[in-house]
Amino acid sequence: MNNSTRNLKMKKLLIATTALVATAGMASADITISGHAAAGVYSGLSNKDGTAAVKAVAATGTADEITTATSALTSATTASTTAAALIVTNTAAGTLTGAQILDAATKAQAVVDATAALDAVNGTAVAAATVGTYSGDGIYSNAGVDFTMTGATDNGISFSASVNIDAGNEVDTGDFELDGKDGGTAGLGSVSMSGTFGTLTFDDGGIENLYSDGLSNADVSYSTTVGAVSLTVAHDTAAASTGTNSVSAGYTASGMAFTLTASEVAAGTSASLAVSYALNDTVTITADTDQAAGKESVQTIGASTTLNGVSVSVESANNSTWDVDLGYTAGGFALTYGVDETDGWTATATSALGGGATFAAGVNSEDSMYAGVSFAF
Repeated sequence: MNNSTRNLKMKKLLIATTALVATAGMASADITISGHAAAGVYSGLSNKDGTAAVKAVAATGTADEITTATSALTSATTASTTAAALIVTNTAAGTLTGAQILDAATKAQAVVDATAALDAVNGTAVAAATVGTYSGDGIYSNAGVDFTMTGATDNGISFSASVNIDAGNEVDTGDFELDGKDGGTAGLGSVSMSGTFGTLTFDDGGIENLYSDGLSNADVSYSTTVGAVSLTVAHDTAAASTGTNSVSAGYTASGMAFTLTASEVAAGTSASLAVSYALNDTVTITADTDQAAGKESVQTIGASTTLNGVSVSVESANNSTWDVDLGYTAGGFALTYGVDETDGWTATATSALGGGATFAAGVNSEDSMYAGVSFAF
């Protein structure tokens, strides 16, 4: 074997060895690229101005009619709250009966009827009406690319990071809001590390407050599991001495799920305890008590059921608020309709077109509408 042949074989061996090492390194680190786009039309969407998009309705009844309707609503709300409390107590004691559930649902419907009767004579009298600003007619189109990077250290700690680039005019179909133009610049998402110790996430101003997304976002969070309890703590390093921390704890056993959330705010500590109980495969009962700092506590009871593609969800609270949501799903097609105590309603329709494309349209009682197609790549 001459020297040139020997050198050529050595070079091939070196190249093959280098490729093997590189491949081994790639096995523990991955970069995933995904894309999205959307386009459509809109009209009368709420601008993101921080005000409630509720149009006031003038009172039409006499003072006596308003007083009578208000008294009837107060009585119905008290009865509904008592029935809701009984559901929670008997659920915990294992003595809940179908008759008690029916009674609670009947009393919740009485609140709905009493609210509608009050609205009929008092306009939007249950809650103060504020008027937001609305967009004109327009066309939206946007596109974006997301980069997700994942890997693992030699001692088993997983880590991930993300970067996204978005450009165009965006709408928030869930809230019927016009988000406006995106600058088209690259944005850093969260950076996280996970292991037997839990998950530590860093995202400057990008982690929602665990009690309410209306409060300031956090910068760092830690999640772990202690026995059967899941626990998450979030901290806002930029906030003042109050409003810096929020916490969430969850526990599930025997078809019941408990969730406790709390947050520091300027007036003290706000906290909420939610309970859900799956009666069977189709019916779930929920209850919640929410104590916002400096305000009266609010108790809410609800029920939801899904059968043959039809879903019904009802909620009623002791502050005279309620929601009724209906849905229907068949194949890749879905319809939803929701109404609340202000007589405000929304209706949406979505349909999967295949190949990562989805058509979506919506309209609400504020004469807001959107219709368009979104794509996933």
